[in-house]
This record gives sequence, C-alpha cells and structure tokens, in this order.
Amino acid sequence: MKTNAMRILEQAKIPFEISEYDDDGEHVLEKGAAVRMAEKIGADPATVFKTIVMRTETKEICVFCQSALSEINLKKARAAAGCKEINPVKPEELLGLTGYIRGGCTPIGMKKKFRTFIDETVILYDKICISGGQRGVQIKLAPDDLIKITEATVIDLELEK
Repeated sequence: MKTNAMRILEQAKIPFEISEYDDDGEHVLEKGAAVRMAEKIGADPATVFKTIVMRTETKEICVFCQSALSEINLKKARAAAGCKEINPVKPEELLGLTGYIRGGCTPIGMKKKFRTFIDETVILYDKICISGGQRGVQIKLAPDDLIKITEATVIDLELEK
C-alpha cells in the first residue's frame, strides 16, 4: 500500500526505498521503541529518525526529527521554535493534527505544513530512515532529500549525556 508520504516523494522525483517490518503495536514513548524497530529492518539505529510532534505555549505545532539513539533536548527545541514552553502532543491528537498515528508519524505529507527541525546528526549519513506514514513501514532516503521535501531547519537537538 502506498502512503501519502510515498506519493509526495514520487511526485517530487525523490528516490527512496521501503522497508517493512512486523508491527507489534509497541509504540509507547519509552526510550527504545525506535531502536527495536531499527533492529527489525536491519538498520543502524543512529540512521533511524523518529518524528516528534510538539506544541508551544502559543499553540503552534512544530515537528522534530531525532535519531533513535538520542533524546530530544527540550531546551534546544524551545530555542529552535522561539518559545518559552514546548511539549509533545498527546497521542490521541496526532491523527487529527497530522493525519498520522503514533508509530506511523512521518514529517512528510502532514495535513498542514508545520515548521520542521531535524537534528544535525542527519548529515552524517548517506541514507536515513523515517516512518513511511503507517506502522510497519519505513522510508529510506538521502538526508538532503528529507530536508528539502520538509523544508526543515537542521539544528543541534541532542540531549547531552
């Protein structure tokens, strides 16, 4: 089944590959879900970028993409968005806001165009993976193509260890 994200990439003539995996429904926010998914498709977890949708105190929705191996630094996310407060949207709000559900949320082809920020580690790789727009599907593409199609800002979002 072709997702909206795949159709958008095809229309833009951006090359990509699809990786499918058995979805076990484990999409809780705990650290490790994206790493487990990377293992299922045989990808280096550092190259798998999860999509995090957040809301500022002014109700603006912003999208962040972060490596599966890292946690997003909320201070850096606030600075990037130019706000005082920022928090993840509730899982039950995702579908209405983005057109996607948790575990299948991709920064490509959301219902509306939201400001998008991708962690700078994205440029370390020739290819990265993001959700394909439904659970059990990952899209592999060049980082520059993801940045271009989402009109993203590339910044340091990583939480220092």
